[in-house]
Amino acid sequence: MGDPTMRPFNGFSEHFMEVKELIRKALEAKAFAYCPYSKFRVGAALLAHDGTVFTGCNVENACFNLGICAERIAISKAVSEGYRDFKAIAISSDMCEQFISPCGGCRQFMREASFTPFGSSWDVYLSKPDGSYVEMTVEELLPASFGPEDLKVKKVNMRNEF
Repeated sequence: MGDPTMRPFNGFSEHFMEVKELIRKALEAKAFAYCPYSKFRVGAALLAHDGTVFTGCNVENACFNLGICAERIAISKAVSEGYRDFKAIAISSDMCEQFISPCGGCRQFMREASFTPFGSSWDVYLSKPDGSYVEMTVEELLPASFGPEDLKVKKVNMRNEF
């Protein structure tokens, strides 16, 4: 029948376990969400290249635009601790029927966190409460995006004749 022990195939087993652990931490972070208005809990777990994980949950505010998403909290925590090199982020919600996708603001925030040295190809795992997930990259979530490098592009000097 073969050896019943798990054997990695080019590190696949270790990668799979790392992803599952990151998703587990995102699921746990969701429990701390402060969402009295939407009742929609979201958790995130951000993995730095050195193995450090930063978690975040959504925090709502009666002034709705002052609320902050789980993804932005996790990234802000990491940056405030001096981290600039990310490997992956897992995002979890209570949605059972479909995978939650980060809002446009979070996509741009992840893109901003993707500038050198981070790179825009780091992994994003969108997960459901049962732990199932889909894998994407920041670039796939926000194709043809605008980032810090675009601020250095030479602009055309145009006169406004109106």
